[in-house]
Parts: sequence; structure tokens; C-alpha cells
Amino acid sequence: MQSGRQLSTSIDATVPTAARMYDYYLGGKDNYAADRAACEELDKVVPSTRALALNNRRFLQRVVRTLAQEYGIRQFLDHGSGLPTQDNVHQVAQRIDPTSHVVYVDSDPMVLVHGRALLEQDERTVVIQADMRDTDTIFTHPETRRLIDFSQPVAVLFNSVMHCIPDSETDGPPALVRRVAERLVPGSFMVMCQLVSEDAQVREFVTDFMDQATQGHWGRVRQEKDVAAWFDGMDILEPGLVEVSTWRPDSEVAPRQLTQEWIEFGGVGRLR
Repeated sequence: MQSGRQLSTSIDATVPTAARMYDYYLGGKDNYAADRAACEELDKVVPSTRALALNNRRFLQRVVRTLAQEYGIRQFLDHGSGLPTQDNVHQVAQRIDPTSHVVYVDSDPMVLVHGRALLEQDERTVVIQADMRDTDTIFTHPETRRLIDFSQPVAVLFNSVMHCIPDSETDGPPALVRRVAERLVPGSFMVMCQLVSEDAQVREFVTDFMDQATQGHWGRVRQEKDVAAWFDGMDILEPGLVEVSTWRPDSEVAPRQLTQEWIEFGGVGRLR
């Protein structure tokens, strides 16, 4: 599906959003009582969620640094970027090369407000409001076209967001990945991870809870095999598809995911 969706321009503090819940878990202040209450309920069944969110954020930072430093990537397109926090994608990339360009995409109006305030003086980074499934809207957006040269390799990020997308033949994660990959040149990268569990009861509880809490702005918790299928036809960077705290850790004593009721699972694929 390629039609632009109607996106809210107002912030509803009474309905939790994945972006604001993630912000709360990361220790941010851009969240409301409804978001915090939803996190507290979630923690009763999956108590490792805060550690998981922190480890996921560190994974994103290591990936961006690796792609910029070791593979020379200077263009990043971040789908479902969430609220700004410390060491955002543009900050990590621009420490390697100040000329790096970053486009953040999110449907949450609060992300748009805070992101634009943060980036007001940065001509190489922008936040656009779009549903991450609207590939045409994102790739043809004037700001995307201004900053991203699609004749050159790009790193496309789907970091901890695919679980927000429902299954659909035309709009689910597999179709979305194919649609995006078709627009990228060989040598581009796709970073993808999402919440998975091999425990059917955990998958069912979290999926139902988040679907109700966010009023339908949710997909489902999946299994490792589902995520692995998205990387078909790509060369997967070492160490492969893994629980993300084990993806090229900065040291042997770096934080690890300690409980396994659910994990963030994924990796980095290079287009041939």
C-alpha cells in the first residue's frame, strides 16, 4: 500500500504511544502518565523491558558507528526514529564525518515537534512525519530528496519498530522490506530488529496488551524465524542475526540481556 495515511497533528496524552513508552524506558522526560502506567503493566509480565530498551539503543549506536567508520556510509534513513535522546543517529554519524546526512521518519507528532527543535540549526539532518510503511511518501519527500542521494549507498534503519506493523500481504514487514530494498543500490545496508519471543504466551500477552493500550497502533511480537526471513538475499554482517546486546559489543563487560522471556533480535544486511 502506497497511499499517504492520515496522520495526527495533535498530541493525545491519554493514549500511550510506543515512542513515548520507549522514551520512558530510556529515562527520558517526553512521556505522560498514560505511557508510564502502560510500562508498569507491561513490566509485570516482561520485567526485562527497560534493560531491553537500553540495550537496543546501544545496539543502534554501535551499528551506526560501524557503518560510518568501517563501511563509509554517510547517508542514514531512520524509520520510526522515536523521540530524540542522547547519542542520536546523526550525532554518532557526524562524529565520524560531520558531512553525514540523516533523515528521521516518524508518525508521532510529538517526535516531529521535539526533533525539529533539536535540529533547527543542522542543515544535514531532518525529521519528517510519515507512516514508515508509506515508502513513496518517504522516498519522494522534498527533504529526503534534498539530503539523500539514492544513487549512492544508504543505511536504512528499522530499529525496534517492525513489531509496530501488523501482518499484511501488501503492507507487512516482508513487503515493506522488499519495497525499500528495490529502491537502494548494491552496497546499501538494512538494519532490522524487533521484539521476539519463542514463548507463545508472552507473544500473545504483549501483542494483545500493546494493541489495546495504543488503540491499534501495534503489530505483533514475532519469532526469530520471522525476522530472519526479512534478510533473504542479503549478506548478513558478522556476527549474524542475534540478540542485539551481543552484536559487536564494545567490551566483554558490556551490558547483556539477562532474561529471555522476550528479546530484541536482528542484525545488519548488505544489499548485493
